[in-house]
Amino acid sequence: MPQLPVISGKDFIRFLQTLGFIVVRVNGSHFRLKHPDGRVTTVPVHKNDNLPKGLMRKIIREDLGLKLDEFLSLHKQYK
Repeated sequence: MPQLPVISGKDFIRFLQTLGFIVVRVNGSHFRLKHPDGRVTTVPVHKNDNLPKGLMRKIIREDLGLKLDEFLSLHKQYK
């Protein structure tokens, strides 16, 4: 199983913005992002804490509709 990178909430939001997601609202420390094709996701930003691996997997699979390998290749291009 591929290893997920360690990403903070702020960095994950920046990465999603390169994929075309737009921040539509902020409620406390939770950022709601929407893609023009209708996909939506919520990313928590708690200081500079890293996102939990389980939450990242859920966002990648269910909200973004990507496989882990696809996500990892996109994230390598982003770096």
